[in-house]
Amino acid sequence: MEIRMRSGDSFSNFSSLFNIPFTLLADSNPQREQNQIKPGEKIKIPGFISVPYRLKGDDELHAISAAKNISPEALLSLNQTSDLEQLQQGAIIYIPERVTAPLTAGKAPYDYQTLTRVIESMQRIYPFISVTTIGKSVLGKPIQEIRIGNGMKKVHMNASFHANEWITTMVLMSLLNKYLLCLTNDSSMCGQDVNKLYEQVELSIVPMVNPDGVDLVLNGPPSEKRLEMMELNEGSDEFIHWKANIRGIDLNRQFPANWDSCRNNSPVQSPCARDFPGAAPLSEPEAAAMSELVYKNAFDYVLAFHTQGEEFYWGYEGFEPLESEQMAVDFERKSGYKAIRYVNSHAGFKDWFIQEFKRPGFTIELGRGINPLPLSQFQQILQRAEEIFTAALSY
Repeated sequence: MEIRMRSGDSFSNFSSLFNIPFTLLADSNPQREQNQIKPGEKIKIPGFISVPYRLKGDDELHAISAAKNISPEALLSLNQTSDLEQLQQGAIIYIPERVTAPLTAGKAPYDYQTLTRVIESMQRIYPFISVTTIGKSVLGKPIQEIRIGNGMKKVHMNASFHANEWITTMVLMSLLNKYLLCLTNDSSMCGQDVNKLYEQVELSIVPMVNPDGVDLVLNGPPSEKRLEMMELNEGSDEFIHWKANIRGIDLNRQFPANWDSCRNNSPVQSPCARDFPGAAPLSEPEAAAMSELVYKNAFDYVLAFHTQGEEFYWGYEGFEPLESEQMAVDFERKSGYKAIRYVNSHAGFKDWFIQEFKRPGFTIELGRGINPLPLSQFQQILQRAEEIFTAALSY
């Protein structure tokens, strides 16, 4: 929601009027020094939308503010007036309405277009987040990263490395949405003070690493690529179990952590629906974008959300630091997921991060069953993932 500054207004004033933390207001208006904003200029108020309302003959300021659970002064400030009673019956005013319901939902799968719409809505309502493009997919779709928080600790989370694991995008976006709601509604998340987490942690989220693959699974191939994709899919036009990117490369077997071993022992030797690691590490633009993101940011630890198994992997070849085991014990206790130190797997994002940076990395296998997991599991998955999400931010 945007509001025009009046003479004497300040971020502190608006923080009190709308019960929004001062830091969120400042971060929602990063290009503006509050003491340099002139009357009449607009600033953004996070966590609110402006809703039109037509005045009736018996409307009074205090009755409207009480009904809408907003202070009279906030109502006057948004409408740039000192007295609503001076307005005529039928005049349109605007009500500052606090957003208390999530923008995300678990009722339908998220393809790339749906994800983009949700991100745009989040940017509008929560302008203290930042959204950037870290690279593009094979088909040119922007791979988006969302940033939130001011802390020295840097944490990264991602989802949908694998196309038929699209439910992980929905889970991660729902976790982010709840975090945003808690920040702007003065509530906690799994018992954690989210405003303290915001001050302590800078969170990086890439919610869909493999947008072409997710769209292939959910919507089928682009018409001009249908025959090509069917050839990679053993002649089938059913792509529900496809894991790879649009070129038939498994993005989670693309990283330089014993990649040669992964390639030599691969059950498949050419592009296909799953498991082929490509002709070289980081050959695919999606994997290269993730590698570049990590090198640029020196994350303290990373979490990659996958499905399925209700377990998580936290070690790689002995390169993991002692801190990893402590975190694994905490994640296991809070989520009920089984902590597994080593698996016979190489060239994954988590493997490479641990080997390259000697910092904690985790592959979280959400839910249980056959991929793609059904949406009927969504709420149960979300509840247990929330424990890991908040534990990771508070560690």
